[in-house]
Amino acid sequence: MDYGFVKKINLSFDDACARVESELKKEGFGILTTIDVKDKFREKLGIDFPRYMILGACNPKMAHKAISVEWNIGLLLPCNVIVYEKEGAVFVGIIRPTQAMGTIDNDALRTNAEQVETLLKSVFDRL
Repeated sequence: MDYGFVKKINLSFDDACARVESELKKEGFGILTTIDVKDKFREKLGIDFPRYMILGACNPKMAHKAISVEWNIGLLLPCNVIVYEKEGAVFVGIIRPTQAMGTIDNDALRTNAEQVETLLKSVFDRL
């Protein structure tokens, strides 16, 4: 999978969510949005689904830099992070901004995406 970094981690689901948020904070990211997919699927579709959380992470300095270069780049923000349970294990995935912004022909944004990806990869490596 080229569009994200994903790995199984040896934490409970709740501990994984807390750890992800803590590690993101160390790199200047905050959580803008939290989507509880399990809850939404149950509420909207009546489906029982495993625990699956989508976190919309944002580094304000990097987001400001990107939006200042390209106003419409907000269509690709924030950086999504997922935490989910599958077959009794917990997984964490973090988007690769270089892939998400790969279709944009703008060198300044490409450089920004590379910088953000470096920060997110550091978070991923510490999990």
